[in-house]
Amino acid sequence: MRVLLMSYGSRGDVEPVAALARALRKLGAEALVCAPPDEEFAELLDVVGVEHVPFGPSVRMLVSGAKPPTPEDAFRVAAELVDAHFGPVAQAAEGCDALVATGLMPAGARSVTEKLGIHYVCACFHPFSLPSAHYPPPGRPGKPFPPGETDNRVLWALDAEKVNALYGEALNNHRTSIGLPPVANVRDHVHTDRPWLAVDPVLEPRLDLTDLDVVPTGAWILPDERPLPGELSAFLEAGEPPVYVGFGSMRMHGSPDVARVAIEAVRAQGRRVLVGRGWADLALIDDRDDCFVVGEVNHQALFPRVAAVVHHGGAGTTTTAARAGAPQVVVPQIVDQPYWARRVAELGIGAAHNGPTPTVHSLSAALRKALTPETRARAAAVAGTIRTDGAVVAAKLLLDAAV
Repeated sequence: MRVLLMSYGSRGDVEPVAALARALRKLGAEALVCAPPDEEFAELLDVVGVEHVPFGPSVRMLVSGAKPPTPEDAFRVAAELVDAHFGPVAQAAEGCDALVATGLMPAGARSVTEKLGIHYVCACFHPFSLPSAHYPPPGRPGKPFPPGETDNRVLWALDAEKVNALYGEALNNHRTSIGLPPVANVRDHVHTDRPWLAVDPVLEPRLDLTDLDVVPTGAWILPDERPLPGELSAFLEAGEPPVYVGFGSMRMHGSPDVARVAIEAVRAQGRRVLVGRGWADLALIDDRDDCFVVGEVNHQALFPRVAAVVHHGGAGTTTTAARAGAPQVVVPQIVDQPYWARRVAELGIGAAHNGPTPTVHSLSAALRKALTPETRARAAAVAGTIRTDGAVVAAKLLLDAAV
């Protein structure tokens, strides 16, 4: 059996797909991955031993500008991605038995499978892009919602119109060109009635948040066996466990001085600081020996050795820190991140920062809670309940369904 996995997004969107590809290969299937052309994704997939088929523009180039992407950028990229779905993605799907699509709205993926007559699955790493009466839709470029409108059903109907405005014309032009009828609701067409939900059941125990009949698999975790760099190991061994601060692929446009804020807040607790550079290019603020900066490293090996993890609340980072038993401070920025912040607080394994823009005072308050013995003990207890078999569960489901 041959399976194409596709995901457009940051590392949090691509690494789980690499985990699923690895699980499929261990079960005897072939797998290849369509992912953005960024070098770090090519290197990640090369380590896993999976073919990388690049598509779309560089994600890092899109988000790493001096200013956030504009709505005009979003409409341009949406059309480019649909073109890529019917180009390199469709070409990679030829000869495959199934296609699993995730990441930023894979608008053309299901159409490709219709034309080829192969099995299709839409997977999500959080439920908040799926229609629900319990929460509003995520922010998207396009026509603003009516002021004062709070009915989530109304907002989700308007969200479908936004998705159509972004992707509908390009999608239906391509469908017409290959002999398929037009799609009236792009979002619901992509999601299907039974999308897969690849999240940890401890961190997200509810399956009734969305209107759809979701299929839970557990989080897709890629085992990371890389050793920590020698200089980082030396820093860890030179004193008490530091507090790690990193915001992954978030550019932190609203907090240009976040490195200074974080370092001062951690120092105020009498702790050493380990700064993760990330896509915000965080750097040290002085040459004191209580701070160290790292690039992309093995978080599975690192997080058990830190006093706490300050991060943006991506699903992957939240799961990795929870599995490591590391207390967390979540400074949420977008989409699902406020929810993971709340879950961390509800589980007692850390603190949720109030809002996306920390100050020394606000981050210090959150750190004081996260660094208590009680939080450390609770984090250690929860760590043992985090599942690691989600990718294998998903691989078996896929193989059974596509036979």
